[in-house]
Amino acid sequence: MPFYIVQNDITGMHVDAIVNAANESLLGGGGVDGAIHRAAGPELLRECRTLGGCKTGQAKITKGYRLPARFVIHTVGPIWRGGTHGEQSLLTSAYRSSLELALAHGCKSVAFPLISSGAYAYPADQALAVAVNTIGEFLLLHDMTVSLVIFDRPAYSVGSQLFSRLSAYIRSRCAAADSAAPTALSPAPPAARPDENFRRLLQQKMDEKNISVPLFCKKANLGHGALAGFCTNSGPRPSKGLIWAFAIALELSPEEACRMLCGAGTPFCSADPRDAIVEYFITQQNYNIFEINAALFAFDQSQLGS
Repeated sequence: MPFYIVQNDITGMHVDAIVNAANESLLGGGGVDGAIHRAAGPELLRECRTLGGCKTGQAKITKGYRLPARFVIHTVGPIWRGGTHGEQSLLTSAYRSSLELALAHGCKSVAFPLISSGAYAYPADQALAVAVNTIGEFLLLHDMTVSLVIFDRPAYSVGSQLFSRLSAYIRSRCAAADSAAPTALSPAPPAARPDENFRRLLQQKMDEKNISVPLFCKKANLGHGALAGFCTNSGPRPSKGLIWAFAIALELSPEEACRMLCGAGTPFCSADPRDAIVEYFITQQNYNIFEINAALFAFDQSQLGS
């Protein structure tokens, strides 16, 4: 099931469970915690009083009451103390404990805030990396749709170094487009009908990589059954974002990714920031689609997958 980063108010998310970045008392507070308690109504606090608090890195579950979500999963992230007091391990545990609790209660969709990145002062780029990696690892093993909900876009960060490198890469690709200079994914004209080229190449690469359909879908950030229609000649032509997702899941080289894009009639475009960002990750041999989507969100580009 897919994982996306969205800008929204978590209290309005129509999912099975939302995650509350709570304190150890579970009796409400400021920020996301206070907003969830206000939206859920006083019944939430009454149930929380029966839970006996929650340790940092752990999670407990209540009903959602007046929220659109059926459940609220309360987890306690670590306070940032310089990174030398086990903060990363505790934050990883907070996400993992929440996901395991959601799974145990039959939740198919869960929405998280960026835990500990507010009043607890965990650096936003490091908090994001923990969230993306922990959720991504979980989704490779389990079927669940997960959203990471960002309320305030300026507070979102993929890290200044990566942002700078990507910005420079996008500028260089735009300059290459203006000068007609070649890029790593310079398009070649397709030799046959786009649908024919794409479907043949997709099946060929899946056979070569010996990758199962379920694993392929997870690595491509696809929902269950989303691949089936694209493997038949009568199925719809996939969007460019889906083709990129297929290339990432198959860990294609820049040249192979180019052939797949051209085979579907959607060649690489140097002037397109999304194409440049995905190209950057492929040339770095980083095929983690969740990390790629985190970068795409930072540049206000549509994410990959279904």
